[in-house]
Amino acid sequence: MGPVTRRGFDAARCIVVKVGSSLLQSGPSVIDAIADDIASLAGQGKRIVLVSSGAVALGRPRLGLGSGSLTLEQKQAAAAAGQPVLVGEWERTFARHGRATAQALLTLDVTESRRHWLNARATLHTLLDLGAIPVVNENDTIATDEIRYGDNDRLAARVAQLVGADLLVLLSDIEGLFDRDPRCHPEARLVPEVHRIDASIHAMAGDANKLTGVGTGGMRSKILAAEIAAASGCATIIGSGSARTPILRLRQTGCGSWFHPTGSAVSARAAWIAGAHSPNGEIRIDAGAASALQAGKSLLPVGAIAVDGHFERGDAVRIIGPDGTAIARGVSGYDASDARRICGCKTAEIEALLGYRRASALVHADDIVLSSPGANGGCNV
Repeated sequence: MGPVTRRGFDAARCIVVKVGSSLLQSGPSVIDAIADDIASLAGQGKRIVLVSSGAVALGRPRLGLGSGSLTLEQKQAAAAAGQPVLVGEWERTFARHGRATAQALLTLDVTESRRHWLNARATLHTLLDLGAIPVVNENDTIATDEIRYGDNDRLAARVAQLVGADLLVLLSDIEGLFDRDPRCHPEARLVPEVHRIDASIHAMAGDANKLTGVGTGGMRSKILAAEIAAASGCATIIGSGSARTPILRLRQTGCGSWFHPTGSAVSARAAWIAGAHSPNGEIRIDAGAASALQAGKSLLPVGAIAVDGHFERGDAVRIIGPDGTAIARGVSGYDASDARRICGCKTAEIEALLGYRRASALVHADDIVLSSPGANGGCNV
């Protein structure tokens, strides 16, 4: 399995690394080792996003909260007290490598709203462009449902979707997925490679981890995260984070559980754009813009002729060519009102017209799905 893992790591351009609460309880040396590996990968030109659990666990002692069960309000208070400590630890250790960190607190509803999705994606990509290491955590302080540490596995998978990651690394206190619980069955065997997550794989994961004192998600939440990532074209590796060089060790030895992707990031995004939502408006474009779209370029305001309908930023719109035929569908980077104001204008004029400049494109190339000719010569997206 080593060559599979090495090829996966080497080919990955963007990697999301998730660190569990149990690892952070092990002390600064573990945090330093993980940061060393992340800095090494970043130095190779890879874009790294870190999803870190641990705010509640680190906040407990600061507020005098023991190891017993907590009320929702106590968990929220512990998260508020622990989050500065958590971010401070990552900032400290990455500073040794001259790497800036940036805190990003997300909730799952952010990744379910396309508008919020676009905002979060733009922020994370800007941070990555600037060479920073985004440190993402769930915003437990304002959570309305009961907080579970295991949710950060799912959050990590959503973040992988958000940034278009090629690889999701889930670091834990266990080597990977075993065919049965190794704590109860010494003869349990590691499952090194999974091509498809089915009922048998879910059965191996079992229930949420009830035996540890920190994390509650266990292997079950990690399998669910791998399933989310796989559908978006992102591979996942689950492995131990307690080694001296945990991430590089996974790459070199393949001693974890590698989950192959079942889809692609492009196909997942295209499916959402093409079929998940009905277009709320139309943008009519000129011949030059139509040619640019066919070449895989973004739709710039200068190529737009008119904007019809009512839509918000993040809504799906039809893109109409000069002959009146729908040639594509995309996700608008501006609402209808602002799109009309910058229609036909040059990119340099956006800020003067709107008072702000959010993006140079009306519809970014990553958010455009070209039509395929239907029976009537029209667009079937």
